[in-house]
Amino acid sequence: MFVEVFDRDDGAGCQIGRTGIVADLILRGGTPPPPAMRNESATGHEPGKVPDTPPFGPWGFRRGPRGVRMQTDGRRISEAAADGDQRTGRAPASRPTVFGWAVAAAGGVAAVAVAAMTLYSVRSVLIKAVIGLFLAVSLDPPVRWMVGRGARRGHAVAIIFLTTLVLTALFLWAFLPPLLSQGTGLTSDFPGYLAHLRRQSSALARLDDRFHLLEHITAWARTMLDRAGRNAWTYGQWAMGAVSSALLVGVLTIYFMLDLPRIRKGLVAAFPQRHRRMADDAVAVVADKVGSYMIGNFAISAIAGVATFVALTALQVPFAVPLAVFVALTDLLPMIGATLGAVVCIVAALATTDLWPNTIVVALFFVVYQQLENYLIAPRVLRNAVQMSALAVLLAALIGGTLLGLIGALMAIPIAAAVRAITVPALRTRRQDSLTTTHETPGPRS
Repeated sequence: MFVEVFDRDDGAGCQIGRTGIVADLILRGGTPPPPAMRNESATGHEPGKVPDTPPFGPWGFRRGPRGVRMQTDGRRISEAAADGDQRTGRAPASRPTVFGWAVAAAGGVAAVAVAAMTLYSVRSVLIKAVIGLFLAVSLDPPVRWMVGRGARRGHAVAIIFLTTLVLTALFLWAFLPPLLSQGTGLTSDFPGYLAHLRRQSSALARLDDRFHLLEHITAWARTMLDRAGRNAWTYGQWAMGAVSSALLVGVLTIYFMLDLPRIRKGLVAAFPQRHRRMADDAVAVVADKVGSYMIGNFAISAIAGVATFVALTALQVPFAVPLAVFVALTDLLPMIGATLGAVVCIVAALATTDLWPNTIVVALFFVVYQQLENYLIAPRVLRNAVQMSALAVLLAALIGGTLLGLIGALMAIPIAAAVRAITVPALRTRRQDSLTTTHETPGPRS
């Protein structure tokens, strides 16, 4: 036992030390001494000097100089530590012990480094697995709907997968040939459209006269096809890699869809027993948020692409198919996607048609459609899938896009919405519990 004594005769330091000794005696079953005996040695020492025999009653207490922690036998703590703790039997750390600690720390750092290098080397496979799991969670709501009506999960997964495959094949069969032909025509006729755009806008003509933009863009467009021919093997390898990655993600998605209930049970079982109900609710919230958002977002993008195709075809704007596909893809991006697609379509209409009425009507169409999408279509399709501020949505999309590109931007928003749906009620409950405890605590008696 040690106490800490300050250089005051009858101050709080001595009183604290005496209180500690009395409490120690009470715990040991002894009887505390009378006040006179406890105070007989409280005075009579010089500051900064340890008396030769300054007993404090019959308990062997020693007062040390100011700020010095003393043992009950009069030795300093540093002196007593050199001989070991007589009560506990603990000896000071020896050199082999310190060396063992250093070896253990170095081994832990090496293990972490090896694990990080392993994860980095297989990052492409891990990314595909994460995308497959995300797609499986996104397609889980219709699977659960079919399972709830008596279908087996394997049959439900097969139906959903085949339906998705058939719809994708029909889309490619209907839009891929005109997309390729119109895209090639847009590339070959690009200089002529730029010249037409220069005649439409005097500001662009002045800008071109100053910086020679039309000349540089025309040279780039003429050499682009030649570069594509020379790099055909590289582009072919890239296309084959993309196809193989898509097939791998599809296979992983199927397996994740089949084993999703088992994965969910294993994830919940990893938590302690008292937290498993909360973990199960959190997993259910994540699955609902991700599934409802992704299905709703794809539906809204499809509506935007179809509406754009109909409007551009009615206004006789060339390249309606590639422009509509571009609008559908950019509409997947939050906040800025619809505006980006609208700007590209307006510029294409200005370059290929007259300013009035075609280009003006195209611009009016996108203004009206974006208002309908923001206030009518999206609230009805998404409902309560995402309840986040515009800043939070934008930050989540930027972070996800930085990590995984377009797929990361799509994945980040529902994940952030799920995290918000989990943390906000938990924080609200904790705040209410703290307020209830504060109100129930009785105040001081007067």
